[in-house]
Amino acid sequence: MQTFLLILIILAAIGALVSLIRGIVIFLRTSAADAHGTGPSVSGLRQNKMMWRRIQFQALAVVLVVLFLMLGRSGS
Repeated sequence: MQTFLLILIILAAIGALVSLIRGIVIFLRTSAADAHGTGPSVSGLRQNKMMWRRIQFQALAVVLVVLFLMLGRSGS
């Protein structure tokens, strides 16, 4: 069970890293017209979506780490 949780933790961390990188890339591709336009831009919405995904992956990783530590503690 611990091996399975460890694999899930690694996958969640990789998901957070990929979401972070994609959000940064989208941010770097934002044009001046996007930044100074009226209303939310497509680029801004995509940035927010990627950063929200990063937060979700990080929360999942934290929950899995807590479960991993609880299982390790009960096993000893």
